[in-house]
Amino acid sequence: DSCQEIMSSEKKTKPSGFATRAIHAGQDPDPNTGAVSTPISLATTFVQSSPGKHTGFEYSRTGNPTRKAFEECVASLENAKYALAFASGSAATVTIVNMLNTGDHVISIDDVYGGTNRYFTRVAKPANGMEFSFVDLTKPGALQAAITPRTRMVWLETPTNPTLKITDIKSVAKATKQKGLILVVDNTFCSPAIQSPLDLGADVVVHSVTKYINGHSDVVMGVVATNDTKIYEKLKFLQNSIGAVPAPFDCYMALRGLKTLEVRMQRHTHNAMIVAQFLEAHPKVSKVIYPGLKSHPQHQVARSQMRLWGGMVTFFLKGGLEESRQFLENLKVFALAESLGAVESLAEHPAIMTHAAVPPDQRKKLGISDSLVRLSVGIEDVNDLVRDLKQALAAIKPSRKSKL
Repeated sequence: DSCQEIMSSEKKTKPSGFATRAIHAGQDPDPNTGAVSTPISLATTFVQSSPGKHTGFEYSRTGNPTRKAFEECVASLENAKYALAFASGSAATVTIVNMLNTGDHVISIDDVYGGTNRYFTRVAKPANGMEFSFVDLTKPGALQAAITPRTRMVWLETPTNPTLKITDIKSVAKATKQKGLILVVDNTFCSPAIQSPLDLGADVVVHSVTKYINGHSDVVMGVVATNDTKIYEKLKFLQNSIGAVPAPFDCYMALRGLKTLEVRMQRHTHNAMIVAQFLEAHPKVSKVIYPGLKSHPQHQVARSQMRLWGGMVTFFLKGGLEESRQFLENLKVFALAESLGAVESLAEHPAIMTHAAVPPDQRKKLGISDSLVRLSVGIEDVNDLVRDLKQALAAIKPSRKSKL
C-alpha cells in the first residue's frame, strides 16, 4: 500500500531532477502524431478562427512553437517563470540594454566578454547616450562606490571571460535590491547545470546559447530568463519589436543540445580539472586560473554558488606572444578557434582573438597579456588532451625577448 501511495504521489508531482527537466520540460509528445521529438515548425503565419482569435501563435517573429518549447525548457532549468530566445547572445544583450533610456548608467564587471564591451562602449554609449563603468566587482565596496543617481543596471559575468574571476552573486544582488537596480548575470560560462543566478537574487539571466547550452558548435543563439513579470513584458515587447529572433531549426538544435547538458558539464569539469592540475605543475606555465583549484583567489566563493567547476581553463605561459603562438600552432587535438563550450576542445589567444576589441590599456589592466591562453576543455578522452598539451608545450622554443 505504501508503494502505491508513493507512486500515486509521484504522478501528481512534476519531475524536479535537472536532467529529467532538460529532456522533458516544454517537450510534451506531439498531440497530433505522438512524436516524442519536438517538431520543427517552419510556418511563418498561423490560421485564426476569427479575427484576433488564435491558438497562441499568429506570426513567427512574435511566437513560434519550436521556439516556445526551447524557451520553456530553459525557463525550467534556470528556475525561472519566463525565458525568451534570441538570434545570438549579442542580440539578447542588445535587447536587455534597450530596456534602459538615454542617460542611464550601467555598471559592468570589468573583465567582461569583448563583444559585450564593444557593444557597451562603441554602440550603446555613442548611439543611445548611455554611460558605462567597468568595475572589479570582486572587491568589497567597489559596487557601492560606482553607483550614481543615474545607475539603473549592474551587468555581471561570473566566471568572467577570460580571466575567470568569480563574483559573489548573492552579495551583489543584496546591494542592487537595496538601490532598486536591475541585476543581469551572464551565466554562459556555467550554464544552468552549474549555477542558478536567479536563486541567488539576480533579476535577469542571459546566455550565449551558442556555447554550453547547445554545446556542438553548430548554432548561434541567445536566451534570457527572469522571474520578474514587468521585465519579461518589456523584453517580450522588445523581442518582437527589434525582431532578433532565432530560426525554428536552431531552436530545435539547441533543444536537442539541452538534453545532454548535465552529463556534458560533468565530463567538461572532470577533464578541465585534470588539465588544470597538469598545467599548474608544468615548468613552462607561470600561472593557471581555474575555479576548482585551491589557488584560485575566489575558490571559496565558487564553492558557495557553483555545483561544478566548469570546462574553462585560463593560463599564462612563461614568455610572451611568440611562445603563445608556438604553443597554439602546435596543438593537434585542441582546435585553435574562437568560441567555447562545445564537445570538442578549443584553444584561443584572447588578446588577438576574442578580446581584440577591448582597448589595449584596458586589456593590460585586466591582465589579458600576450602570454594568456584560454582553453575550452571538451569531452574527449582526457589522456589525449593532456598528451596534446604536453607535446605543444614541448614544442615551444624560448625567444630572446622572453622573460623566463
